[in-house]
Amino acid sequence: MAVPYTPGPRLLPLRLPRLCIAISAAEGAEMVQKAEAACRDNFFLEFRLDHLRRPGPGLQKISRFLHSHPEVVAIGTCRRVPHGGRFRGSAASELEILAKAARAGCQLLDVELETAEGLKPQVFNRLRTMAAIVLSYHDFRGTRKLDETFERMLKLPAEVYKLVTTASSLADNVTMMRFLERVAPQQSVVGLCMGEQGMVSRVLSLRAGSAFTFGSFAEGEETGPGQITARKLRDLYRVEAVDRATRVYGVGGNPVGESLSPAMMNAAFRRETVNAVFVPMCARTVLDLLNCIREVPVHGVSVTMPYKQEILQHLDNTDPVTARIGACNTIVRTQDGKLFGFNTDVAGVVRPLEQRMHIAGSKILVIGAGGAARAAVFGLKDRGADVFILNRTAEKAQKLARQAKARFIKRADVRKAEFDAIINATPVGMSNGKDSPLNPDELNAKLVFDMVYQRETRLLRMAREKGLQVITGEEMFVQQGARQFETWTAKPAPLQEMQSVVHNSLAAERPETIAGRNGQPAARPAARPPESPGPRGKAQRRPQGSRRPQGSRRKTKA
Repeated sequence: MAVPYTPGPRLLPLRLPRLCIAISAAEGAEMVQKAEAACRDNFFLEFRLDHLRRPGPGLQKISRFLHSHPEVVAIGTCRRVPHGGRFRGSAASELEILAKAARAGCQLLDVELETAEGLKPQVFNRLRTMAAIVLSYHDFRGTRKLDETFERMLKLPAEVYKLVTTASSLADNVTMMRFLERVAPQQSVVGLCMGEQGMVSRVLSLRAGSAFTFGSFAEGEETGPGQITARKLRDLYRVEAVDRATRVYGVGGNPVGESLSPAMMNAAFRRETVNAVFVPMCARTVLDLLNCIREVPVHGVSVTMPYKQEILQHLDNTDPVTARIGACNTIVRTQDGKLFGFNTDVAGVVRPLEQRMHIAGSKILVIGAGGAARAAVFGLKDRGADVFILNRTAEKAQKLARQAKARFIKRADVRKAEFDAIINATPVGMSNGKDSPLNPDELNAKLVFDMVYQRETRLLRMAREKGLQVITGEEMFVQQGARQFETWTAKPAPLQEMQSVVHNSLAAERPETIAGRNGQPAARPAARPPESPGPRGKAQRRPQGSRRPQGSRRKTKA
């Protein structure tokens, strides 16, 4: 028995929204349930019909949903396996499902280029009378021959042309954005790169002229490699507000996918009404990162591992402290394109300590001899502290002590010494929270500072049990970020906002109760902050007073 569909096309709005939420599910009821939740915040949806076990009954439910939600703009997609989808049927079966999707109320149909090229003109034209066409091309091996592929696509009439490639470097994002800048003024084009290296394009392609971008309904429900949740794109990256005037900043390193810097910095930009966006830039090499900085262009970068030291030789200038430390974590791009390097890790160490003690003349033990330890040692020495250095490899500690005019100390002597503060500048305790660089009887200090911020470490637990003051790596992370914000914008950093975002984000990630900034236990918050995605599968309502996406309301109805 044929599935009944309401006849007649549902008309497109004059302007499509800039964010399309991809909806996938094995059953039609679940797909509609997700669509109901998604359309509370966004009226532009893509139904991935190739994910349905039974497309026919599923489309019947989608039809009822669409005709009861006339404000929704819907794309029907049934991508076959050879093109990266899940549909195992023939091209003819794919077209049959797409035709049913149009009758169900989808105003746009996604048709793969190779499928369209194999159709007779009258068949393709018949499909075009039913709905607008999004002509798609997917390259899962790289970002290649964009202009040549686009020429192929232009031989077929379509309302939107979509080119999706795979990024193996940040340079591929630049290639895609340059392509969009060339063709978007003449055609309605969507362009983005898949993969972790392609995350930049999913945010910045809109700035280059892409008609819209795609986001997943929730984490774990991505319909393409590297896809970002719609909630993050909307609330964290604010893609609906990104335009040509938006200044670009980012965190550059490898890996950067779990960095809290985008959440913290984008919250700061929003609070201070700065037209800027902060994106993760996963770079395979330092030269790849530098090319992206110069070509996008990126106005400021938070440099993280493994490039903090290597990048120094490629900068036009650095301040004296950064040169002595031998590591750079902050880049500023000037108006004439020159790159200046700074190290705000010093501020991350010094600012929290200055709020609790007088640094000059204090005896401070620094554990470690890497980049973070070097920032701590040089920063504290510049402020008159008597610095002792302990490291698992004695030779590295001795070398740093000579360079900074500090003192080397052996592990055996730590137990006998008294310090005003002990600073852990190693990753010990990061992986499981059970390891510690020192034993309880070696904590002979008034204050313990642990740079590890991902979790409540054993070192901090031992310090609290002894009644010592503690400073968490979370506080250092926020303070160095605040200094970066001030360096880039010449504005005071919204410290409280940045602290709140980082604290709540960490609380949502940690399985255990974490310590509050006052040293007392802080219960895990009931809800995530606006900068982090909502719980999987649950709808998140738009905050009161915020605007709906421009152009998201339908101009005409069927």
